[in-house]
Amino acid sequence: MLFLFIGIAAQAQSKKVIDKPTIVEASCGECQFGMKGKSCDLAVRIDGKSYFVDGTKIDQHGDAHAEDGFCNAIRKASVTGEIVGNRFKATSFTLIEDKK
Repeated sequence: MLFLFIGIAAQAQSKKVIDKPTIVEASCGECQFGMKGKSCDLAVRIDGKSYFVDGTKIDQHGDAHAEDGFCNAIRKASVTGEIVGNRFKATSFTLIEDKK
């Protein structure tokens, strides 16, 4: 019985739903957040922890290697979705344009 409770508690901790639009930091996980990966991949930072993103790709939001691209800058995005394990499963991802 104790093992069942521990398993359920661990599963609940590894899943977090973000059902209201939330502003997060978004960037290249490898280039800006120091995450281990094979190539430039989109990531978000939520509550100080970085997660690779599923549901959208880095190049869907402009040139990642441009001056203000994800490989060279940390941007803000409004997101919904859920954290499952060590990944963020995006149901919406809207990049917030910088005011210049």
